[in-house]
Amino acid sequence: QVQLVESGGGLVQPGGSLKLSCAASGNIFTVYTMGWYRQCPGKQRELVATITKRGSTNYADSVKGRFTISRDNAKNTVFLQMNSLKPEDTAVYYCQSNIEDEVLRTFTDYWGQGTQVTVSS
Repeated sequence: QVQLVESGGGLVQPGGSLKLSCAASGNIFTVYTMGWYRQCPGKQRELVATITKRGSTNYADSVKGRFTISRDNAKNTVFLQMNSLKPEDTAVYYCQSNIEDEVLRTFTDYWGQGTQVTVSS
């Protein structure tokens, strides 16, 4: 069993900052790409940012220059630093990770439970 546990969401004023964290635990052999996605009510889930095991990053155009994704491979944890937040960033943010299982040696995409980010004055 593998679990992704997110933390760090909340309410913030426009222009403010938040930092999300997501830790993977369980029967893990290797954690490959990790990423963050978000979903607004009535809309499809969309990519925010991803980071490979070696540190290569990819961002949605809407967050470039404001959000920074990083990871700690020793702790199987990914972070999302969000600055200059806008009301349109309001969404449930989900952590996602491609993980090789330690026992079965299979590759699976795992998802966290989601954390609410609300940007409002």
